[in-house]
Amino acid sequence: MFDDYELNLLSQKFKILSEPSRLKIIRALFNRELCVKEIIKETGLLQANVSKQLQILANNKIVQCRPKGLQRFYRVIDHTIIDICKSICKSNNTN
Repeated sequence: MFDDYELNLLSQKFKILSEPSRLKIIRALFNRELCVKEIIKETGLLQANVSKQLQILANNKIVQCRPKGLQRFYRVIDHTIIDICKSICKSNNTN
């Protein structure tokens, strides 16, 4: 079904998804680009936590940063994460 390389990829994705604050950020960025200040307002998370989680998401190529002046705007670039979340929630709702 899955080789060892694919299992490692799956494990990494699920580790990223295991942090609720990262999921809140992904939810906030669903189909839109936001600056850090807007992400903080949307998620209710503290600035330090948002910055830390955005760095993890960016390092794992889930979000991308676009600087504009003094602000940084983020957007989801790995839409498989959205598909995974939808799939898990959908299967949970049917049981």
